[in-house]
Amino acid sequence: MNAEKVTNHIVNWLKEYAKKANVKGFVIGVSGGIDSAVTSTLCAKTGLEVICLEMPIHQDAKQVTRAQEHIAFLKQNFNSVTSNKVDLTTVFESFKNEVPKTDNAEKVTLSLANTRARLRMTTLYYYAGIYGLLVAGTGNKVEDFGVGFYTKYGDGGVDLSPIADLLKSQVYKLAEYLGVIESIQKAKPTDGLYGDSRTDEDQIGASYDELEWAMKMDELGKTSSDFMDRELTVFSIYKNRNNANKHKMIPIPVCEIPKEYL
Repeated sequence: MNAEKVTNHIVNWLKEYAKKANVKGFVIGVSGGIDSAVTSTLCAKTGLEVICLEMPIHQDAKQVTRAQEHIAFLKQNFNSVTSNKVDLTTVFESFKNEVPKTDNAEKVTLSLANTRARLRMTTLYYYAGIYGLLVAGTGNKVEDFGVGFYTKYGDGGVDLSPIADLLKSQVYKLAEYLGVIESIQKAKPTDGLYGDSRTDEDQIGASYDELEWAMKMDELGKTSSDFMDRELTVFSIYKNRNNANKHKMIPIPVCEIPKEYL
């Protein structure tokens, strides 16, 4: 991958999109992870206004520190970058107190994790609305179009996706080229939605390198019968998640009414 050409292409694409949309710049949630770090840096390189939002909800201290260090890095290098911290913990706790309780702990845990992402989406769009900005998404190709590892109408609710055509390994290469701080480059990927130290690999059961391999095999038309042992396990994980999360990756189904009924 030619990191310089990819960077210039994305930055020019962002500037052109913002110009056509008649907006001043972008707002982005900065989590302390590699994807938001790369995306926010690319947005900053446009020279347009960029607001970086910290939106902690019972957040792991290391994630908070990395996010703050990255925002400091951006401010040191780009005059157009500002930031705000919106602590959503009390909002999240208030929500929990208002919704019905259930004995299905697993479903409650997952639903509340998705609620965190949706509260953040709501916050990003509030800032976008009052400052005339676009919400920049941080999803990569494996997450957005492979295993669907994001929250529908949460971190999947964005105006544009600058890095969604890049595999995770390519995002890391871009991070190195852009000079993203080392602590973020070395951190294990996590969605940070559970308030603990679980990683993306813990949740998915496969690493991003493995998922990239499975995605390629699927594109080549391979099936489970082509693999054994760990390869079979990884390919099955990929296919199961890809099939289960199709509803996130395709347009919302519309019930079309026959014209003679109208």
